[in-house]
Amino acid sequence: MNTVVVGGGVIGLATAWQAIRQGVTVTVIDPAPATKASHVSAGMLPPGNEQLYGQDDLLRLCLASRALYPSFVAELEEFASAGFRRDGVLDAAFDDDALAALDHQQSFQEALGIRTERLTAAECAKLQPAFAPALGGLLSPDDGAVDPRVLNEALITAIEALGGTVVRRRVVRVADHAVTLDNGDAVPFDRLVLAAGCWTHHIEGLPHDAVPEIRPVKGQILRLHSDRPLLDVTARALHKGSSLYLVPRPGGELVIGATYEERGYDETVTADGTRELLNRAAAVMPDVGALRFAEISAGLRPAAPDDLPVIGPTDVPDVYLATGHFRMGVQLAPVTAVAMAAYLTDTTPHPSVVPFTPLRFSS
Repeated sequence: MNTVVVGGGVIGLATAWQAIRQGVTVTVIDPAPATKASHVSAGMLPPGNEQLYGQDDLLRLCLASRALYPSFVAELEEFASAGFRRDGVLDAAFDDDALAALDHQQSFQEALGIRTERLTAAECAKLQPAFAPALGGLLSPDDGAVDPRVLNEALITAIEALGGTVVRRRVVRVADHAVTLDNGDAVPFDRLVLAAGCWTHHIEGLPHDAVPEIRPVKGQILRLHSDRPLLDVTARALHKGSSLYLVPRPGGELVIGATYEERGYDETVTADGTRELLNRAAAVMPDVGALRFAEISAGLRPAAPDDLPVIGPTDVPDVYLATGHFRMGVQLAPVTAVAMAAYLTDTTPHPSVVPFTPLRFSS
């Protein structure tokens, strides 16, 4: 069974790797794999947040992926480091409204069996001395983060080590069980997975309603450096009605994000974006201005019409979608990949993915 995966972000690469492990012959096609949304992502892996309140199907999908992450990474690290850490996520409240929100979050997580530790202001200061005085915090000790840049490179290494192929070209059209590349070459397939993020619906040749429009939502993310890590654990700072995530890396990098901008296919990094992130970071970390500037980058999150993932077979025979993961692509990579490998081998996918079928958009 020859499968072509169009899209070399974390979803496409993870899907390809899992499918190869199940005996599928896979070719990944992307003009610049591992350089788009997941390359920009901070890789925070939170146990739960306000995005999941009242979203039971999405919650089940996130919990399934959270449960899969340790084994997913362990298997991948037979080939290369995946940049995974599970040393805690701290939600720190910097005003009264945020402190009250932590009560709700703690009840929410504990009802799901997710371990939490409520921290006083003094305990927050001890855990994260670089923070401005917080009113309190909620530590989720069994959660953490992954470095998507390391993860993506590990996936490419694993794919190629297992005999998969990565073709650095752009797919322009699908027709007659083959994809046409931007150089005119045709690559035949038995099955096709479209995982090209917010570019998925731009691929020509499929019926109009087979692929929903996946809109781009821009996010700018800042990277700073210090000789030693400024923070000890991954954190979200809750302040003035918004959350800022702060993801430390072992080498002294601090990833700060992110903006949320509906600007179409604009990947420009801006002074406004840099200023917004620095101002928000300085409000909760007074010494952040002393860090070395490393990078400001922008990625386009792929959002489906209902802002939910699109995973599974379309009504076009042998054509599948794995896209629309919005702000959760890295978080949902394991469950999506395992489910897609099941579809591609005609076995039963994880039940949590069933509500996210592309057929919900079919006329």
